[in-house]
Amino acid sequence: MRKLLSSAVILAILSSPASAQKKEDEPLEILERDKQRQAEALDKQYKRMMDRSRKEAEKPKTDPWSNMRTPNDGKR
Repeated sequence: MRKLLSSAVILAILSSPASAQKKEDEPLEILERDKQRQAEALDKQYKRMMDRSRKEAEKPKTDPWSNMRTPNDGKR
């Protein structure tokens, strides 16, 4: 019983450093992650641009030449 317990403890101690090592990322995983980040950044830029254009469209349009024209009494 003591041999079984001691061998289990020894195996646990020896296997812990091996499981603690971090696996390096694969090059394809790195490329895929970069593509995903770029796509997210592009989506954010697109949404910001669309919000900006919507805000500009909501502004009332003014006629800068209105004071230069003669009044129109509805006659054309």
